[in-house]
Amino acid sequence: MTITEPTATPPATPPSPGLAPSAPAKPGKGKLRVPHVIRGRVVWGDDVEYLSRDFGVPFVTPRIDFNELITPRTEQGPAFDVPVSDIIDYLVEVAQHLDLEKNPYLQESLELTAQVGQMPRRMIENTFRRPGQFLTRQAIQFRLETTFRDPRMLDGWVAHTDPHGRTTRIRAFPPRLVHMLAGNSPSAAMTSIADAALVKAINVFKLPSADPFTAVAVLRTMADIDPDHPVLRSMSAVYWRGGDAKIENVLYRAQYFDKIIGWGGGAAINNIIKYTGPGFHLVAFDPKVSMAVIGREALADDETMRRVAELAAADATAYNQDACLAPRHIAVECDADDADELARLDRFCALLRERLNVDREFASAIGPATPSEIREAVDGMRFLEPEYRIWGEYDGSGLVVRSPEPVDFHPTNKTVNIIPVASLTEATRFANVATQTVGVYPPERKAEIRDLLATAGVQRVVRLGSAMTGTMGNPHDGMYPLHRFVNWVADDDA
Repeated sequence: MTITEPTATPPATPPSPGLAPSAPAKPGKGKLRVPHVIRGRVVWGDDVEYLSRDFGVPFVTPRIDFNELITPRTEQGPAFDVPVSDIIDYLVEVAQHLDLEKNPYLQESLELTAQVGQMPRRMIENTFRRPGQFLTRQAIQFRLETTFRDPRMLDGWVAHTDPHGRTTRIRAFPPRLVHMLAGNSPSAAMTSIADAALVKAINVFKLPSADPFTAVAVLRTMADIDPDHPVLRSMSAVYWRGGDAKIENVLYRAQYFDKIIGWGGGAAINNIIKYTGPGFHLVAFDPKVSMAVIGREALADDETMRRVAELAAADATAYNQDACLAPRHIAVECDADDADELARLDRFCALLRERLNVDREFASAIGPATPSEIREAVDGMRFLEPEYRIWGEYDGSGLVVRSPEPVDFHPTNKTVNIIPVASLTEATRFANVATQTVGVYPPERKAEIRDLLATAGVQRVVRLGSAMTGTMGNPHDGMYPLHRFVNWVADDDA
């Protein structure tokens, strides 16, 4: 296959196997080096310079060579004939090597990611300690059994007979995927690599500028285990600036790939949509926001208010509220015309503000400062008391805003909007198709509103305080992702 678009100068000699980092992280002039992985082979180069999203830190990468990157349609992927059981064995082995204390690639990624992104170093460390929790044999097998009616369809053609006695053979065929990785958590890269392996896909991972290091660190670890493993050879990881038509006009074509797996903000997803069409589809993990709904039981007494405030804060501060599942609006069942009930709601708001200012596994007591647009909006509300009330400061320690309707700005950086509602049913009108997770207190009242929430477009209803906790095998963003990744093909004998 020959692609006529400009290609790179010959890549540098790939690093030799071994756990020692194979090139300096920083070349001259303070620019970080981001290697590419091309079909399992690490490639270094200083051909193109970029700036990271959060802090504008310069980094350099090799130039993309399309002829090296793209696998022709005439070739099956390297992992095509590898049994899923062997892939599970391999992923479990990889997870054992993703030990931050022993893995220099993760250690290097930790230091570099802390330089280019807003996530605090301690939270990155905690994230790097998680692979062993979701890359266990039991977790992977349970997920496959839940997602696929018969996981054997990942390995070959499985026969089924319909009520008329007609037989067909179905296969979950390995796809060709471009993954636009999320940059708000290193765990997204680890999960995406595991998912890509399980469906035996040919993969190109687009590295995010907020973290161009984690995916490469995982792939380099895989190379140390077995540089010729078919799963590794089916994977490439490269960086380009999102929206660069010179790259995307080539890659985003049905002649090369089946689907793009899109994580990212609205602008990034909208940019991808213009490339979709027959034979090239988008599986979108759309930008989402979350909320919480709290019954008046939470205001019963001071002890209960403290406990519920802690549950709400634990959810709202997930990744310093940068996670999709972190609630930004919390509707609380309360009669706003009753002075006593409103006073108890205000007491709850004050307690919530205190609990926002706490160090947690995936939250900082002091996070990034409140954005200027939120400060300006909140300053204007201070003249509208008592209908509006504010607790907290703009220093990243937490801000709570009580208002009669949801505020018209996007709460972020540990900013929580409290809205009194007459009933939990009334609170469901704040949900829409962009609402991912809704935490409910008390949990036994979820049944009252879950159908209304789902009708509005909500994808997940949880106990308040458990937004970061998920049951294995659940759908994500309204789908079973692996089911969407594969190409479903039938060999029909009718």
